[in-house]
Amino acid sequence: MTWWQIAATVIGALAFMEFFAWWAHKYIMHGLGWGWHRDHHEPHDNTFEKNDLYAVTFGTIVFFMFLIGYFYSPFLWWAALGITLYGVIYTFIHDGLVHQRYFKWVPKRGYAKRLVQAHKLHHATVGKEGGVSFGFVVARDPAKLKADLKRQKSAGTAKLRESARL
Repeated sequence: MTWWQIAATVIGALAFMEFFAWWAHKYIMHGLGWGWHRDHHEPHDNTFEKNDLYAVTFGTIVFFMFLIGYFYSPFLWWAALGITLYGVIYTFIHDGLVHQRYFKWVPKRGYAKRLVQAHKLHHATVGKEGGVSFGFVVARDPAKLKADLKRQKSAGTAKLRESARL
């Protein structure tokens, strides 16, 4: 592979992962896989969550992508690298910044604040139904997310936490 094919593969896989993560979060984690994801939406003092099994599962798949790519397909190897880079970004943004598992910093402005607000609005619902902001790196305007939550509450498709400020 040429350097531009490698760059396009890595960047393409990294970008694709936000779409895949949105889909997996909305339809797997808030669907049939809710059993693993539920504790992520409930208060607890544990270091680890059942939800972390998703990282183990997806990490195992990527490990095999690297392995198969090493022996048979450079494209697969470089795609696995892009997915891994997304995982690193996800870990720092979602686990580190949003849920403060690694460091304590609350952004006061800019895109980092928008990410935190969007994810807090994601956690404003009780249970797996309804909800907003299923992506991890791309965040819509919090005002629009709040309006979506209000519509869902009015329609009866989402139950909001008492602590949710809309």
